[in-house]
Amino acid sequence: MAAAPWRTAVVERITEEVKNTRRFFFRVPDLEQFDFIPGQFVTLDLPIHEKPARRWRSYSIASRPDGSNVFELCIVLLEGGAGTTYLFNEVREGSEIPVRGPLGAFILPDNLVQKDIYFICTGTGIAPFRSMLHHILVNNIPHKGIYLIFGTRKRENLLYFNEMVHLAASLPEFHFMPTLSREVWEGRTGYVHDVYEDTLRRNSTPVGSEEESGAVFYLCGWKDMINEAKRRITDMGFSRKCIHQELYG
Repeated sequence: MAAAPWRTAVVERITEEVKNTRRFFFRVPDLEQFDFIPGQFVTLDLPIHEKPARRWRSYSIASRPDGSNVFELCIVLLEGGAGTTYLFNEVREGSEIPVRGPLGAFILPDNLVQKDIYFICTGTGIAPFRSMLHHILVNNIPHKGIYLIFGTRKRENLLYFNEMVHLAASLPEFHFMPTLSREVWEGRTGYVHDVYEDTLRRNSTPVGSEEESGAVFYLCGWKDMINEAKRRITDMGFSRKCIHQELYG
């Protein structure tokens, strides 16, 4: 398959989601529709280095495919990060940025009624799952249980919080399970690992081979979280083939 071409994307809108995290809305003028599969990502070519590979930054698409030529990225400002510093300090509405995509195979299986789905993420790792969830809801796709286990430090860092609460009330069998690691609040506290382990034990999900397993896992976030989750999930008896990942950094 030929690589996706580079196209010019125009920044239509920028909004502050939470502190140091912004939603960037891009339009691709030379396409009537920007088609992608929920879970895929795009690569931006930013003028931050002479070498192309040092300029490229990839971000998961946070919006669902809606038949338009607009897509959303949710980006956190990283301390010392050349790419995000440029996006936050230099990019404005109307800015033009080369973009390539959609790319990636971090997508849902064709059949969602066979297994429970565990979306496990931290920070802006929620982006591809937001795309998937809205796609499932709008298209009324049959599914089993869906568990979004979203970890962050404080209540003020919970991305799309009200939206996810609304989704949990609108989408059957969807369970929104945020947890905070550095603040006591009315919800769960601690790290994502305890939440999915407790949920799996409570559901008595059968384990074994990929075919026999009653669950599939999608991990999105930093390397340490993903490695720890893979270890814990396989220690519980699940096949490594049940786990899909999208890694930051």
